[in-house]
Amino acid sequence: MKKVLLIGATGMLGSTLGPFLRKCGYPVVTHGRNSDADLTADLTKLYETQSLIRKTNPDVVVNLIGLTNVDECESNLQKAYLINTQTVENISDVLMNQEQHSYLIHVSTDHIYDGEGLHSEQDVTITNNYAMTKYAGELAALRMSSAVLRTNFIGRSCVVGRESLSDWVFRSCANKDSVSVFDDVFFNPLSIASLSEMISLVINKQPLGVFNLGSHHGMSKADFAFKFAKELDLPTSMMKRINSTEAKFLKVYRPKNMIMDVSKFERILDISLPELDVEIVNVAKDYE
Repeated sequence: MKKVLLIGATGMLGSTLGPFLRKCGYPVVTHGRNSDADLTADLTKLYETQSLIRKTNPDVVVNLIGLTNVDECESNLQKAYLINTQTVENISDVLMNQEQHSYLIHVSTDHIYDGEGLHSEQDVTITNNYAMTKYAGELAALRMSSAVLRTNFIGRSCVVGRESLSDWVFRSCANKDSVSVFDDVFFNPLSIASLSEMISLVINKQPLGVFNLGSHHGMSKADFAFKFAKELDLPTSMMKRINSTEAKFLKVYRPKNMIMDVSKFERILDISLPELDVEIVNVAKDYE
């Protein structure tokens, strides 16, 4: 089995992906910011990146590092660049200059899409610093043998203090909090469980290039919230549909339509991705 270095393993996706890959039989070394990981390192620094990769000698590197707070990326471009771009440049620089051939999986975002229609991989629209720095990170990854996975995910978080969208909807409805959900923001996420399975498949088959990785038949975030709550018989009387332009708490523009065409991934990997309605049903079971 290929030896995997999982970078950013203590985050929301990594905390599920790491145990899943180990269950699949992969030897996994985890990197993170705290003692829950096997190793820690500041990958904005090239020498620490070199040390980490030389110490682990991986066949495959899966990079999950990212500054995902859109407002923080806008107010602190240097920090966004260091985390979303510089780390990927350092990882790819080290991997390209070592004797052993390694393969890089870089997990990116659907946030680089906007506008009407179903977005294929070439339909990039940069609307803020988060999207810009994530896209620059993709370009750094693509200098070597790699797969860039543009994705979004839902599901129960295993990280204390970090809520997913489904966590937030569940908590808000269970507590009968008054919340607003966006009727004009569309996406097609996968569950964390399905995304972990697909990353395992990518590790095994090692396709090259950029791939959209999501579910079929996306919907608005408002429709998602109501469908998810209904699946769990949660009260929705305090949940209000609004347009994102009405949200005074949003400081920075966010894309309205991030629904991705996932046909390239399905064709190259010879796999059928799930419907979003099915993913909602499966995710709800984790909250019962």
